[in-house]
Amino acid sequence: MTETVPTAPLDGGPSMPLLGFGTWLMTGAECYEAVRTALDAGYRHLDTAAIYRNEPEVGRALRDSGVDRDEVFVTTKLPPPRADRADEVLTASLEALGVDAVDLWLVHWPPGGARPDVWERFVAAREAGRARAIGVSNYSLEQVDQLTAATGVTPQVNQVSWAPSRYDPAVEAGHRERGVVLEGYSPFKNTDLGDPVLREVADAHGVTPAQVVLRWHLEHGVVVIPKSATPERIRANLEIGGFSLTDDEVARIDGLAQV
Repeated sequence: MTETVPTAPLDGGPSMPLLGFGTWLMTGAECYEAVRTALDAGYRHLDTAAIYRNEPEVGRALRDSGVDRDEVFVTTKLPPPRADRADEVLTASLEALGVDAVDLWLVHWPPGGARPDVWERFVAAREAGRARAIGVSNYSLEQVDQLTAATGVTPQVNQVSWAPSRYDPAVEAGHRERGVVLEGYSPFKNTDLGDPVLREVADAHGVTPAQVVLRWHLEHGVVVIPKSATPERIRANLEIGGFSLTDDEVARIDGLAQV
């Protein structure tokens, strides 16, 4: 199944699978079992954060899975309240995950502004090999530009809330023009899976509306990290390599954006 998941190249870093597994709001045994199920199913991209309080479970599931560490793209994030202790937070995340480096380290949301001084710590972490790629989350394009202007280094990824209802072609194009990979979270939270357009497209391909939403992200080249603790849904969310959407179908789903 992993062969069907396309990747986004990160300049100077590892390739990032466009479909990953989110772990927000999952802790303890539930998180451990869900991550194990995801890895067994074929996911090779895991998303966590220091503030999720589940890095130890994610790391243990990765070790126990038997999947080689280098085959799995691991993301974690810096909580802005601890922005002034970024190096210390990364050290704790690496220890909790049980890895020497994360594949992607993100500023979870702007810590009282773009904060180029914090971004400089991220650049240093990448240079030191503690994070193979660096980026931000919930930043505006203007804030991304502030980091670039101040440091000369552009975030490789920006993770934001994204779904058909939040589709914005200008935002998508702005990231592409800057060479920033756009990553979306909460693909279902802001989606009416009963929408007639999604149901019609799903029926045409013999899949579910949820699978259509995930495929729509991939057709746009946007990374998506669905989350579920249900084994059947975890596996179903990965099974989107057997169909593709037509240009017309993509355009109709784009049209669901709330304007």
